[in-house]
Amino acid sequence: SRLRKGFSPDPRGPREDARIAAMVGARWLGGLLLALPRSIGAEFTLPALPYAYDALEPHIDAETMKIHHDKHHAAYVAGLNAAAVEGLDGGPSALAGLQARAPGLGAAVRNHGGGHYNHALFWVNLAPTSGPSTEPEADLQAAIDDRFGSMENMQAQFEKAAMGRFGSGWAWLGVRPDGVLAITSTANQDNPLMEQLEYPVEKMVPILGLDVWEHAYYLKYQNRRADYVKAFWKVVNWRKVSRSFASYASKGKPVPPTPTGGGHATEL
Repeated sequence: SRLRKGFSPDPRGPREDARIAAMVGARWLGGLLLALPRSIGAEFTLPALPYAYDALEPHIDAETMKIHHDKHHAAYVAGLNAAAVEGLDGGPSALAGLQARAPGLGAAVRNHGGGHYNHALFWVNLAPTSGPSTEPEADLQAAIDDRFGSMENMQAQFEKAAMGRFGSGWAWLGVRPDGVLAITSTANQDNPLMEQLEYPVEKMVPILGLDVWEHAYYLKYQNRRADYVKAFWKVVNWRKVSRSFASYASKGKPVPPTPTGGGHATEL
């Protein structure tokens, strides 16, 4: 069928228009891959979600999860493989280790390598609403209290970073080189592990990130980013974030994006 010019009035309403826009965006990302060189060596793979698409309902809807994971994240994985970075085994630790030098390896590695890492970490830091609620473990909670005064203060600063990121990007909680927690945000698919970014970013090892690209929330929340940011706290897997803090970030090591330690049904 022929595409319409714009979206005409439709009894299905803005949600259908948003769904179409998200699918067009995903196809656009896939089309970009045609201009990239073919990959060589070990390839990265799209990690399976450690829960069902609808597990985060009603805070993040199943249709968004399916498009976000199966289309957008898959395009970043394919783009990274097409960029043909040599000397990597395609595993989570290799992906984490790539981030610092990704900007120096060109736009394709920066955008697709960052997109793959950011999303892989994002998924495992979320927990189904049907499971038991989690709270930060003692060491992480103490670090939050020492740096921000309370969980509520930390969340307020994080939300400010998420709302203050103009256009597409991410908000982050992480550990600075001096061992202190901090909050920052990055544009597009950048993250605070990356060196040589051309704008100010707090240097840190991220343990929790929130995707504020519109494809992450527009089907459900449309232009209400603030509602999406608030809802995020309902599905944070603090068990996983606490493990990332204790086992990696507090030791200055980048977090490999696996479900391990998050209490998911699938663990690697």
